[in-house]
Amino acid sequence: MDHAPDIRPLLAHLVPWTLVTFRIAGVFVMAPLLTSLMIPARYKALLAVLLGCAVYPVLADRIHAPPEVDVIGLVPLLFAEALIGLVIGAIAALPLLSLEMAGILMGQNMGFGLARIYNPEADFDTDILGQLLFYIAAAAFIAVGGLEHLLLAILDTFDRVPLGGFDASRVPLDAFVGTLTSGFELAFRVSLPVTGIVLLLVVVFGVVGKTMPQINIMSVGFTIKIVCGLLMFALAIYAVRDAVGDEIDGVLAGVRRWAVSLGGAA
Repeated sequence: MDHAPDIRPLLAHLVPWTLVTFRIAGVFVMAPLLTSLMIPARYKALLAVLLGCAVYPVLADRIHAPPEVDVIGLVPLLFAEALIGLVIGAIAALPLLSLEMAGILMGQNMGFGLARIYNPEADFDTDILGQLLFYIAAAAFIAVGGLEHLLLAILDTFDRVPLGGFDASRVPLDAFVGTLTSGFELAFRVSLPVTGIVLLLVVVFGVVGKTMPQINIMSVGFTIKIVCGLLMFALAIYAVRDAVGDEIDGVLAGVRRWAVSLGGAA
């Protein structure tokens, strides 16, 4: 007589594997590129499950499962695990969003405010230059191995924080605020050349308009601002690339430092 297979050994791993998967899945909430709406939600969920299946056997000897909990007690543990990945993804996304803001600032100053286009990745309208700079930042993020750094940061947390041992008081608000501040600085630095040339042109247009009122300076100036702004942007693109690369490298290094320091904060 055949007996049904005993699945109790597998059930013993169900809760820790679920917590591991939720810690990894938190990255998909805010991490650059992984949050794209071009990737269906079910594919993101499947990828998180597959990564959980790949990571759990490797880390099984280092993972300390939490005490037995019921379904109600499991909910806050799942939220805490997802919060770790969410924090890592949110900090890593700030440089890309900052560069997009720089493009919006430049576009508004040049007169591209009405030339907004639909961005299928974000599911809302965005400026042309903002979307262009976001793609440049995304390419730099991939080039420096950003996704690999995020996965390594998540793996580092398993050595520092036991499953179910993370609480909201350990969220690195100082690192988040510092990254946000440097992101604003990066946005203004990137947009400053175009903003400066546009401001200079506005002063020139004002002088010309006062001295030669017969010239329709509004129609002429609109085209000149766009042409000069694009030329300045093209000249500054190499400097933008270096600035963005340095910012992304610094942010990824900061994420890894936070992941490693979690053990000391316990």
